[in-house]
Amino acid sequence: MSAAPSLVDLVVTPLGWVGAIAAVTAYAMVTRGRWSGDSLRFQLTNFVGAGLMCLVAAVNGVWPSAVANVVWIVIGGQAIVVLVKARRRRATDAVVVPLDVPAQARAVDLAA
Repeated sequence: MSAAPSLVDLVVTPLGWVGAIAAVTAYAMVTRGRWSGDSLRFQLTNFVGAGLMCLVAAVNGVWPSAVANVVWIVIGGQAIVVLVKARRRRATDAVVVPLDVPAQARAVDLAA
């Protein structure tokens, strides 16, 4: 008779597989030119993948992998912050023309 599956078997290990699939998918998408390496989608997918793989490594005491994934998370987190700040900066730099102000036609002096 075998023991009942543990929480690690039921939850943590499958989450690790999801993380691994996410990281490999992100890498493949950038390699094939479908995603940009500096896209928010790529960075978020990598960040989540590294987080899930870090969880599995830490729970199982695989410390070299856990530490490598922590570094991966920090790098990805920094990239996400930079991308979000740039996106916000572009949004605030955009010129907004209110729709309730009618456009005014002006005469143009072509001789000038």
